Formats: sequence, structure tokens, C-alpha cells
Amino acid sequence: MGGCVGSHHDSSGSLNENSDGNGVTLGRNQPLKRERPKWKSDYPMTEGQLRSKRDEFWDTAPAFEGRKEIWDALRAAASAFEANDHLLAQAILDGASITLPHGALTECYDELGNRYQLPVYCLSPPVNMIEERSDEPDGSDPDSAGDPASGGECQLRLRLSTGRDLRLAVRSADTVGMMKRRLHAQEGVPAATQRWFFSGRPLTDRLRLDQLNISRDYVVQVILSQPPPTSGHTAEAAGPVEGGAAVPEEPTPVEN
Repeated sequence: MGGCVGSHHDSSGSLNENSDGNGVTLGRNQPLKRERPKWKSDYPMTEGQLRSKRDEFWDTAPAFEGRKEIWDALRAAASAFEANDHLLAQAILDGASITLPHGALTECYDELGNRYQLPVYCLSPPVNMIEERSDEPDGSDPDSAGDPASGGECQLRLRLSTGRDLRLAVRSADTVGMMKRRLHAQEGVPAATQRWFFSGRPLTDRLRLDQLNISRDYVVQVILSQPPPTSGHTAEAAGPVEGGAAVPEEPTPVEN
């Protein structure tokens, strides 16, 4: 991420040809090059997965080192660069006094000498990008998650960000969106607050379980943006009302 280095700037804001403190010689500030970096992902990636990967980087990068206003400027410049608006990208960099010793956003410096490095996936899509299939169900239909014809049922191991492990009854043809709805029905966690990951890979709602190649007893990580309910489901999911008080249903047992 961004770290302080021993570089110096001249009165124009350009990097002088000095060492960065690690024995690496830095050239003067170069204009932003037009060539997009070409790279290949470790796995075929959809646009939704790429977007999630980028969001995760931009959400966490300012929390480590560097100045937030510089990270914001770099994010705006990267967006303009990918949209082929090089004039705007260069104007953003100049306005924030960001220098590029190699003419690329993969290595940048602010006027205080802090170093910032952007991963290539924030600058261009991979060459092995794949399209999401629009004809697949996305879990928006409440009835689709309970369709018995959707495939054989199995138990999927989940580990919530709260530290709790549980098993979820799913079908092989379920999409991630449908499985989020199943988890909502079982644990009361709204689907919109769930982010699913497997082997460090974000899972988009349209991916099907049979496309993920998850072996038996492998764990899917579920990051929750808000804590789950502490006592069963909400009042709407409670049992019949007797004497003015809701009688909750028996909780679904969870295998250990």
C-alpha cells in the first residue's frame, strides 16, 4: 500500500532522480501512459466478481497507509483511465500532485513522498473475463429457492464472520442468491447483508453451486455487514399468536 519513502521533489512537484530509500532509482514524473495493463486472472472472472474484488481493495486500502484524499483521487483517476478518458485521469493526478515515475498508476507518489501501488485488476479487466449467464435465476423469486426439481439436496458448510459454523441445506442447481435466501430463512440474516467467499474468491449471486466445485467438508466464508439476530427469527417468522404473545417455532437443529 502507501508507505513513506526517501524521495524528494523539485519545485515543480516532480520526483528527482534519487533513491526511494530501498536503493531503487526513481525518474522524473512521467505523463500517464495510454496503454492498459494486460493480465490474466487465476480463474475465469465475471464482471460482478471483478467489481467485488475492486470494491474490497478500495474499501481497505486507505485503512493501512497513505492519505485518504490521495486514495480517493487515485480511484477517480483509475476509473477515468479505464473509461479511456486520459485527459481527465491526468487532470485528477495533476490536481492532487500525484507523480508517476514510470507513467503508470501501478506505482505513484504524493507530494510528501508516500508511495501508492494499484493492482492491475483496478485498471483493466482480465483477458479471461467471462459473462454472467442472464438466463439463470438470481434468487429474486422467493418460490424458486424451494423448487424440489432444482437438483439433489446436500449440506453446505458455512462459517459466518461472527465465528459461528453451521450447515445449510442446499441443492446443486441453487445459485448463490438462492442460497443467501435460504440462509436468511434459517438464520434471519438478510440476503443483502451477506457476502460469500470461497478460497478467497468472491461469489456473485448468479453463480450456481454446481459451478463452484466445492468438495465435501470445504467451508464457504460468509461476511455479514450487520450482526445476525440474537434470538431466532423476527416476529414475522414466529409461530401462531396465543394469548397476545407470539409462540416461536422450534429452531432448526445445526449439525456440528
